[in-house]
Amino acid sequence: MEDKKSFFSIKTKIYIFVFIIILSMAAATSALAFCTSVNQIDRYYKRCATDNARNFSTMVDGEYLARLRETAESEEYQELREKAVQEENEDIIIEYLTEKGLWESYREIQDAIDLYIKNISDIKYIYVTAHGDENAVKDMFLVDSSDEPVYQTGYYEEREEELLGKDITNLSEPTITNGDWGWLCSMFSPVYDSEGRCVCVVGCDFDMENVMKDRQRFLIYLVLGTLVIIVVVQAAAVLLIKRIVADPIRNITSEMEKFRPAENKSYKEAGVIELDIKSRDEIGALYRGIHTMQTRIMDHLNDLSALQEDKLRAERDIMDKELQIGRLSKETQRDVLTGVGSKSAYTRKINELNMAMSNGDVHFALVMVDMNKLKPINDKHGHKAGDQYIRGCCRMVCEVFKHSPVYRIGGDEFVAVLQGKDYDDRIALVEKLRQNYDMRYNLKDKEEWFRYSAAVGMAENASYDTSAELVFKRADRSMYDDKAVFRKKYGNDR
Repeated sequence: MEDKKSFFSIKTKIYIFVFIIILSMAAATSALAFCTSVNQIDRYYKRCATDNARNFSTMVDGEYLARLRETAESEEYQELREKAVQEENEDIIIEYLTEKGLWESYREIQDAIDLYIKNISDIKYIYVTAHGDENAVKDMFLVDSSDEPVYQTGYYEEREEELLGKDITNLSEPTITNGDWGWLCSMFSPVYDSEGRCVCVVGCDFDMENVMKDRQRFLIYLVLGTLVIIVVVQAAAVLLIKRIVADPIRNITSEMEKFRPAENKSYKEAGVIELDIKSRDEIGALYRGIHTMQTRIMDHLNDLSALQEDKLRAERDIMDKELQIGRLSKETQRDVLTGVGSKSAYTRKINELNMAMSNGDVHFALVMVDMNKLKPINDKHGHKAGDQYIRGCCRMVCEVFKHSPVYRIGGDEFVAVLQGKDYDDRIALVEKLRQNYDMRYNLKDKEEWFRYSAAVGMAENASYDTSAELVFKRADRSMYDDKAVFRKKYGNDR
């Protein structure tokens, strides 16, 4: 019960992983698009604010503004300004500036500001400020547009927080702020007198209210669009993963749970997995591996069952065979044609191996050799040539397995029993024998009965083997696999 509760399917893990990947990519793409758009628009407005502030600063007279600033900073003017503010009477300031000979130039700058703002719609404010140094906390307005009261001239206003501690005559770039005047992109350009002294700055504010509203709408649309894309892509990914990964794995898992191996059962009765999975990927390889493993388990169980039935009979036959072999002369233990061990000698050897297996641990391997092309040679060139072919094939077996007995158990079948050094080198020796046969068969300049060829299969005893016959069966199957390779390469003649 605890295992089921903690089970977390690979399908769910894949879905979560894909969702995280899609979400991350969509969020990153959207953030990049938003930041790119914001940066481009901000650069445009900052450039406009910079250019227009500099342009307007060249249109005003620095000498006049120096005199206007000096006048506005005087105690006499500040007292009149306070009175004008209280009475909301602009005439007081106008009369004073007229007396000082400053009014006409003042109006000219105001008209220039109005015209400039009228011609460039995105500009919200242009103004002239008598600025303090970088440590100042206030700046004084000198000239503003005509819709602002004239008595604003000389008014000290607190410097914007983002400009505190900065030299506004030499800003590295414009500022974008959201204050009492709304969203503004602001830049300042200095105005100099004839002696090169900075007497004031021209401030230019671009209105960014609509820009910020559009930016907010764009962000909302971008988020909504991103969510739609995530949903669509995730749905497509889920369907694809379900089809090519989740469903096959679920089916394989379900079929594996039905497998119930037992002796004397067919593949179907034991529940050997059978699915229509043909994919050329890891899932297909997993399915084929499970199918092969289950069929081999059933083959082994059925072999064990058959061997158990024959065991008593085989044990009785062993004594009879040993007695028969004991009565044979030395010559009868050798094959007349090839000089290797005969079939009866092979039987005796197998009995010895069975006894050794029943008494304890023993290591050996059986090599099954079955000649190729013997029948066509006999049919075309006669049995004398066929005998020569048999002797040649046998000699090649004996040359490779120098330390092991070789037996002829049929007309064109030989078995080598590998123990000791040959058993230790079994894999390399079997491969060498196959290569020798392949090289000999491809000697096109020799007669057919001298182009020796044979299929070779090997099997070694395992811990679960109860007799040498089981090892022989595996070697025989391996030999037929090798023969199938030869037939596919050179044709089906026996």
